[in-house]
Amino acid sequence: MCQAWNTLKEMVIHQEVQSRFETKSTKKPVRVNEVSTEGFIRDFTKIGELDRLFGGGVVAGSLSLLGGQPGIGKSTLLLQLAQSFAAQGKKVLYVCGEESEEQTSMRARRLGVTSENLYLFSETLFSRIKVEVDNLKPDLLIIDSVQIVYKAELASLPGSVSQVREIAMECMHLAKRQNITTFLIGHVTKSGEIAGPRVLEHLVDTVLEFEGDRQHGYRILRSIKNRFGPTDDIALFQMENSGLKEVANPSELFLQERMGKLPGSVISATIEGSRAILVEAQALVAPSSFSTSTRRQTGMDQNRLSLLLAVLEKRLGYQLYNLDVFVSIAGGLRINEPAIDLAILLAIASSFRNLTLPSDLIVIGEVGLGGEVRSVPRIEARIKEAIQMGFTRAVVPKKNLKSLKSYAQKIRLTGVERVEEAVEEGEKT
Repeated sequence: MCQAWNTLKEMVIHQEVQSRFETKSTKKPVRVNEVSTEGFIRDFTKIGELDRLFGGGVVAGSLSLLGGQPGIGKSTLLLQLAQSFAAQGKKVLYVCGEESEEQTSMRARRLGVTSENLYLFSETLFSRIKVEVDNLKPDLLIIDSVQIVYKAELASLPGSVSQVREIAMECMHLAKRQNITTFLIGHVTKSGEIAGPRVLEHLVDTVLEFEGDRQHGYRILRSIKNRFGPTDDIALFQMENSGLKEVANPSELFLQERMGKLPGSVISATIEGSRAILVEAQALVAPSSFSTSTRRQTGMDQNRLSLLLAVLEKRLGYQLYNLDVFVSIAGGLRINEPAIDLAILLAIASSFRNLTLPSDLIVIGEVGLGGEVRSVPRIEARIKEAIQMGFTRAVVPKKNLKSLKSYAQKIRLTGVERVEEAVEEGEKT
């Protein structure tokens, strides 16, 4: 006994509580040049365009998000991906939460997906999905879709922000711990965002968006984020009865329905990721039937169209205030880069004056507010693609001519500094 007052002291024993996401690790910080990358393995999908989009194959243990409009072909693409993995002897678990196993099996048979290594599981409760993943130990896990899967311990409804974020977090740790390549299908909101405003994009390794015009039958798979490869690249597919077929030459696809000499039609070259694609810019200028003229566009920014119309009125004196102007990028492709400005401007001028431009002419250049034609990046790739597609003449920014000397013998290059020169050159040819 202490035999004294006020000698007892309180001692708090802290018990470490392991988090559900915490793992015991003995790792220590290492120098960047001492990190080994031998365990960095890529699995080839046997789909050339998809492998190129991922940067040379899908990284084992990665988490990818695929988003797009309903019916665009997300489930079809991942079923074909599952067949490719299963044909290589890898186990694939396809969680078809939105459909029954019978419905998914019918679609799979129509696509020729019949591998014995592909397992279907119609379930929406994540705890049961996790149990089957632990039992089966698949090499590839596909969840269709992340909005339908839920955790029972959360009070919110499936598809809510908290449920979607929690499911994505669980899938991320599941993929990293067990080295399971995981794909999540995400719905697109009315504003065009995947599963809400940036709920999932920061959690996953790769974000892919499926775009396309259902009337044309082709689909564009765009890489928005990729921790293991290039970003803002695209892969083009053609939707057929037997599934999605990759398109090796997008320029040929977008120009196959182009007519010959037609007023308001100009060919330009845009850069999508690592490749150059030739597109057709079409314009129609017609008298307006109303007091207020119409300005409509498809495949480009509305503000950019207003800028080009203002340049035509101010620098070239075109009276367009009482005329309807319609501009479209043929084929349904949407282009945001300004390198096609000059082509759109020439297309509007061609329709306004009812003059045709040669079918073997390509126009490239950015247009400034002062009517100047600015240089564009990666001009060599654009001209090279034009030569391969049989074009013999090109109107390009004058400042880009120095880097195109090696192509002067294959294509006739004309450098312009102002839009007036470009319009005059178009009228000459």
